[in-house]
Amino acid sequence: MMNVRDLEPKSVWNNFADLNEVPRPSKKEERVIKFMQEFGASLGLETYTDACGNVIIKKEATAGMEDKQTVILQSHLDMVHQKNADTEFDFDTQGIEMYVDGDWVRAKGTTLGADNGMGVAAIMALLQSTDIAHPALEALFTIDEETGMTGAMQLEMGILKGTILLNLDTEDDDEFSIGCAGGMDTNTRYDYTETTIASGSQTYTIIVNGLNGGHSGVQINEELGNANKIMNRLMYDCETFNLQIVSVNGGSLRNAIPRESFATIAVNPNYLDEFNTRANEIKAEYTIQDANLNIQIEATTQAGKAMSLEDTKKVTNTIYGVHNGVFRYSRAIPGLVETSSSFARVIIQDGSFITQSLQRSSLESGKYDVAHTVAAPFRLMGCTIEQGGSYPGWAPNPTSPILDVLEAKYQELFGDKPKVMAIHAGLECGLLGERVPGLDMISFGPTIKGAHSPDERCSISSTAKFWKFLLVILANIPSRT
Repeated sequence: MMNVRDLEPKSVWNNFADLNEVPRPSKKEERVIKFMQEFGASLGLETYTDACGNVIIKKEATAGMEDKQTVILQSHLDMVHQKNADTEFDFDTQGIEMYVDGDWVRAKGTTLGADNGMGVAAIMALLQSTDIAHPALEALFTIDEETGMTGAMQLEMGILKGTILLNLDTEDDDEFSIGCAGGMDTNTRYDYTETTIASGSQTYTIIVNGLNGGHSGVQINEELGNANKIMNRLMYDCETFNLQIVSVNGGSLRNAIPRESFATIAVNPNYLDEFNTRANEIKAEYTIQDANLNIQIEATTQAGKAMSLEDTKKVTNTIYGVHNGVFRYSRAIPGLVETSSSFARVIIQDGSFITQSLQRSSLESGKYDVAHTVAAPFRLMGCTIEQGGSYPGWAPNPTSPILDVLEAKYQELFGDKPKVMAIHAGLECGLLGERVPGLDMISFGPTIKGAHSPDERCSISSTAKFWKFLLVILANIPSRT
């Protein structure tokens, strides 16, 4: 089997392999920050880390490029850590285990880290290069993009002097992003008193898994199965069978479509026939987009206490009322999701019912509208609600000078017109534009599929295409005016 380090362009893939040996979960980036600091120092380049933890490495222009505008190359250091339930892997200590599968590089049962490791690796290759023409470069490696965009939000003012920003975090090689959605979190909590289990009830474990999952922004329009909503359908109408919730553990990350949910319930055994009917109906609905959906029930050790039937009714009705998916499509850009919400996490245990969801919109007003819509059922139930982590969107600029350069060079190189679009996901450009006023910004990158899930994969041929394109763009940066 071919080794990832033997792929072309070797400089990019070898840097990606080096990077993937370093654990780099969001909010735990100490090791990867040190890795980048040592990388910059090893090249003898000016390397600086701001108070937040962002790493900036600067490189002077190559001969003949001194009059060109300074370019900020930007990618984020952290990655989403997700694994399949049957995969034994410790993200805090192990490096990502990669393999080549045809035109794709994948990881063994975990996320790959191509989001945004491929962007980081490409920038590293440029900083290492001795034979690539480029203007003065300011490489910005931000932290904590995936769980709050803390790095972009707290970037030190005045440290960057560039006038053009190339964000390498778009995941289709024929697309240029010139705008993105803003977002915010809605977190809820309800405390309940556990009670005795109804007479005649038995304890069972329900498993919902095998869903594809994925990016809760970019893929929200695909109507992929949400394990939390599916689990709730299985437990709904609880009074018919005296169903009481013992525990639920659904979803994993706030920005990933939940692939798995595990619940323990106490219920009259007559429920089993109804369960099988519901499970078969739900699986039939998802035969196209989530063909591997698995739903099963197993008898387990008898529980001592559970949520009361009354609280179970409150919980299941509330979850049924929570919006999940596309909320509104854009009127300005056909086909673009304008506003959405992803119901990401459900935890029920030891007297607490906790949920997490993420709302996105390219409009500030839309962001708050959908956030209020999601919060309303929880508010009626009497939950404590915390809404925060708000970050702005990035308003498209269709007259961007750097966009003109990228469009012309793409068509010249590949004979096709690229897709110029806004993306329904959080890019750091909106925040960086606030921290470095006047930037001309654009986002692009190699083709990556299944980001935020263990099905994440990066196209080998697309990476070669992306690298070729990036080098041409850097050779054609406009002069200072």
